[in-house]
Order: sequence, then structure tokens, then C-alpha cells
Amino acid sequence: MDLYDQVKKQWQIWAVRSGEDLDLRLDNFRILFAYNSGKIENAAISYHDTREIFENGRVVGYTGDPRTLFELQNQKVCYDFLREKIPVKEPLSIPLILEIHRALTEGTYDERRYLVNGERPGTFKKQDYVTGIHEVGSYPEEVEGDLTELIGEVNSVGPKAPLKAGTYLHARFENIHPFADGNGRVGRTLLNYWLMINDYPPMIIYEEDKKAYYDALQQYDEQESLDALVRFLEAQTVKTWARVMKLSPNDTPKHQGIEFHML
Repeated sequence: MDLYDQVKKQWQIWAVRSGEDLDLRLDNFRILFAYNSGKIENAAISYHDTREIFENGRVVGYTGDPRTLFELQNQKVCYDFLREKIPVKEPLSIPLILEIHRALTEGTYDERRYLVNGERPGTFKKQDYVTGIHEVGSYPEEVEGDLTELIGEVNSVGPKAPLKAGTYLHARFENIHPFADGNGRVGRTLLNYWLMINDYPPMIIYEEDKKAYYDALQQYDEQESLDALVRFLEAQTVKTWARVMKLSPNDTPKHQGIEFHML
């Protein structure tokens, strides 16, 4: 049994059935996930501020960019929103995706998007925002149809192979690029949501590994190949559960890593 399968087995043994179960199993994870997912696109995000938001609901003496603080607060809001939906395995849907986007982007749109282009959190993009070297992204009028098709595909075949289906969900979602902003944060949240409602372990995509992450996404954009992204996500899952239980609020070792309990 390889390390990924060991992590998967342990997650399934834990059998998350309630929001309280989720809080227990994701105690450190949720902070590290929010920190890394945000920092991939916003270098101003710090682990200290993220932890303060999750543990105390505020950051004392914060003097940075208000948008960064909103992004951190929104990660906590989004977790609280999903913690009741994951245990009951609410299926993916357009309304769910829109609510995740609203939670993650409230108060973070810049002036051009919000005032000039009329974009709003919780709604699909109104303008065409080209992204990546291959100019991927559905046209605004195609977004809802493309996402509906994607959800149908994943829901129909995904439970047979949740990681592969989740990889496809993430790659295709980022390729569609349905929103004016926040696509990365929403996509990474959706990936973990999908995995958990199918009894697979969530993962942190580490900011330090973002080049490999972007390269794997680019391989899908160029060749529609998921191989590199599947390998990357498996490795990030193992890395997550080898590290996340070792962190205490003071950044000193407190718990053995998950691999210790599987020996």
C-alpha cells in the first residue's frame, strides 16, 4: 500500500459524519489550507494573520491592505458555510458553486471589476478575462452551460474514481475560469469539497509548490492530459497529512505526523 492509499484509508477510518467531526480532523488543516490557498495569489497573506482570524475572529493591530484581511475572513466564512454540507454530502451544483464564490470574494473585487465592469461576488463573469499563455476561459455566455456539463460529468462518473474525477473537476474548472476573480481559491475549495463528500482526504496545495501546480494545470490546457496533475495532487495529499498534524499554534511540533500512526 503506497502512502497515498494509507492516507486515504486513515481518512475513511475517521469517518467524518458531522461538523464537529470535521472541526476535529481539520483543526490545523483548515488554517494551513486557507493560508496556502490565499498566498498562491496574494503574497501579503501571512500564517499569523490567518491563524488569528480562524482562532480569534480578528487580527489585532492589522495595518495591511484591507483586501488581504477580507480574503482571510472570507476563508473562515467559507469553511463555516461548508462544514454542515460536507457531512451530509450535498452534491455539487451551480448554486453551491456560486455561494462558495460569494463567500470567498465578498469585499475583494477591485475598482475596475466592480465599478467599471459591474462584476459581483456570487455571479458569473460579465466580461471575458483572458488567462494563461494559451488564453483559456469560456466566454461569459458559455460559462453556466460549461459548468453544468462539468458537474454532470463529475457526478455521473466521479464516485468510481474520486481523485481522478476531482483532478478533472479542478483542471476543467480553472480552464473554464467562470468568475471575474477568485477562480483559484474557489477551484481549490471545490476540489476538497468533492473529495470529502466522496470520503477521500482533502489536501493543501502548498504555495511553495505553485510552479509545479501551474505547470500541471498548463499541461491540461495544452494537451488535456491529467497525468501530471494527478501525480501532483497525490503528492500534495501525502505532504499535507505528513505535515499538518505536526503544527501547533506556536509552530512547534505537537502531534506525530499521520505516517507515524500507520506504521
